[in-house]
Amino acid sequence: MLTLYGGLFLTAFLAATILPGYSEVALLAALKTTAHPLVLWLVASAGNTLGSVLNWWLGGRLLHFQDSAWFPVRARELERAQRWFQRYGVWSLLLAWAPIGGDGLTVVAGILKVRLLPFVALVATGKAARYAALILLAEAGGWTAP
Repeated sequence: MLTLYGGLFLTAFLAATILPGYSEVALLAALKTTAHPLVLWLVASAGNTLGSVLNWWLGGRLLHFQDSAWFPVRARELERAQRWFQRYGVWSLLLAWAPIGGDGLTVVAGILKVRLLPFVALVATGKAARYAALILLAEAGGWTAP
């Protein structure tokens, strides 16, 4: 069971950072096991949020490397996120879960020196809500283990 949770955490973490990934697929697969959905929700939410914290850190310290191949956000995504951030401010971090632009928002927050506590609170809220919705939909559709 520890391997399941560790794998889900790592997948969720990486999906929010460097590698393109789909933590939702890993969560849905984990729901087919005997693991408790609440624990899976906590693990996925924590991993994905911590991955965004890494993006925040990268944005704050490594912007001059944005053209490097390993940088987690493409220039187009970064520009889009900056526009969102300028328009909606720190509250836009509630959308950090979004597949397009979400990672960019977290990098922009680092660039703009958003304080860590509000950053984590907003990002975690949005990401946890997304995973909760996914779990509820999976349960309603009979996707979870019997």
